Amino acid sequence: MSFVNSITTWVPAQSIYCLENGRSSSMRSNLCHPLKNQLPISFFLSGTIRKPIFSCSRLSISAIITKEQTQEESESKSKKEVAFSSSSSFDFKAYMIGKANSVNKALEDAVLVREPLKIHESMRYSLLAGGKRVRPMLCIAACELFGGTESVAMPSACAVEMIHTMSLMHDDLPCMDNDDLRRGKPTNHKVFGEDVAVLAGDALLAFAFEHIATATKGVSSERIVRVVGELAKCIGSEGLVAGQVVDVCSEGIADVGLEHLEFIHIHKTAALLEGSVVLGAIVGGANDEQISKLRKFARCIGLLFQVVDDILDVTKSSQELGKTAGKDLVADKVTYPKLLGIDKSREFAEKLNREAQEQLAEFDPEKAAPLIALANYIAYRDN
Repeated sequence: MSFVNSITTWVPAQSIYCLENGRSSSMRSNLCHPLKNQLPISFFLSGTIRKPIFSCSRLSISAIITKEQTQEESESKSKKEVAFSSSSSFDFKAYMIGKANSVNKALEDAVLVREPLKIHESMRYSLLAGGKRVRPMLCIAACELFGGTESVAMPSACAVEMIHTMSLMHDDLPCMDNDDLRRGKPTNHKVFGEDVAVLAGDALLAFAFEHIATATKGVSSERIVRVVGELAKCIGSEGLVAGQVVDVCSEGIADVGLEHLEFIHIHKTAALLEGSVVLGAIVGGANDEQISKLRKFARCIGLLFQVVDDILDVTKSSQELGKTAGKDLVADKVTYPKLLGIDKSREFAEKLNREAQEQLAEFDPEKAAPLIALANYIAYRDN
């Protein structure tokens, strides 16, 4: 039995050190393009600028956005209509609603109210607070691409949503991003306290693996073990945690470049999206070559997700986003709009979407339609 490598670590042999108050004054990384493993993906965007092209104060960005908002919204709407009309036989809205309802019911049934009440209430508060359920849908769609069923994929789909929820709960804590709003509601620690929020996140993380191991039916034990290994790799010290710690250590650094930023987001955001797709492919019965193509697809849409997130953070209100808008500006975090500007960031997002969908070209178009539509949804979403 062999495992497919889930994440390539792009940081060089030299460790990243946090020297000054837990923060490093300089960081260097040799990061590889998620598809080619040779150059950072940003090298493939023509006209990429390595240094910030404007001062990223709240006032300057607001001025740019206010001036161009109407035109940009009109263009965005036009692109959305083109993207979703390309597969007119596939009803993406119905697919989204149906899968979201199935996932929500499965999550509701998986995490019950039991003793100790407070910890389970805290877990359910964040887990059932809504959200787009993009990761579970990607997992299910990947499974169905290879002839698997929703019921076969559902334990893995729920597991990635549990882990995603855990990451949000911990990310919102005062010691991390210190946020008060998530999915339009007060963050978990604001309702249950910091101590319970940490423990509830830990409980969701542990239960995610238990749920895969005990609830997955009709899949060989070899593939279930492979799924567990894949998911653990995606979220550990070479995956989600790696991205988070480098993100934390990067605050206040003035000369962060695109390669460094990509390392953060390929690990912090793209890793779990990649895991979602690959888990679905494994339980669906895909072979190693097919899993490799799905992995490449997922890495692109994972980075795409974060690029779009950065754009939305400075172009939408807190009410529209369901979370605090502009918080990256306040924290002086490095983002794609800060390094590239809004237009180049949108161009980069479009390139990632094209590269992602190229990986699906060899599959049955009808079966691949949900994954194509989900990639377009990530690219053109409003929140």
